Amino acid sequence: MRHLVRPLTATDLPGLLAVQRACYGEAYIESAAVVARRAASPAQCALVLERAGQLCAYLAAYDSVVGHVTPLHGDFAASDAPDTLYLHDLAVLPALAGQGLAQALLAPVWRDAVARGLTRSALVAVQGSKRYWERHGYRVHALRDEMQQQRLAAYGNDAAYMLRTLA
Repeated sequence: MRHLVRPLTATDLPGLLAVQRACYGEAYIESAAVVARRAASPAQCALVLERAGQLCAYLAAYDSVVGHVTPLHGDFAASDAPDTLYLHDLAVLPALAGQGLAQALLAPVWRDAVARGLTRSALVAVQGSKRYWERHGYRVHALRDEMQQQRLAAYGNDAAYMLRTLA
């Protein structure tokens, strides 16, 4: 079945929240207000994927700097000199897992990040997803700043900050 990948808009909020609820436990559900503020951020470069008019997956990302962890339930902070595409959240409806929808969202944001001069991509792997992200070229990267370590810890014991070089 064909799908459409496009930029996130404010009208996507209900569909995005529905995908989020289908994918995550309560600790990771982020409020409509937080998601709306992120969507309005000039630093955001988020995408959604829809099939037959239904939002099936999304990728919330923004231009950031290496070593910066977005607080869980926090806003996207614009940087004066971004060097890193930060992937805050990637979610695919569980019934559609394994169909390449995540890659359909990742490829264009990586490509656009390179075109904007960004050299890396970063994320926080949660809920046992570290091996998944390693298959996409991400590697665990130690955080040296205490505040960033605290932000990372808020994501849970198995959370890992990871980096990938963009080519």
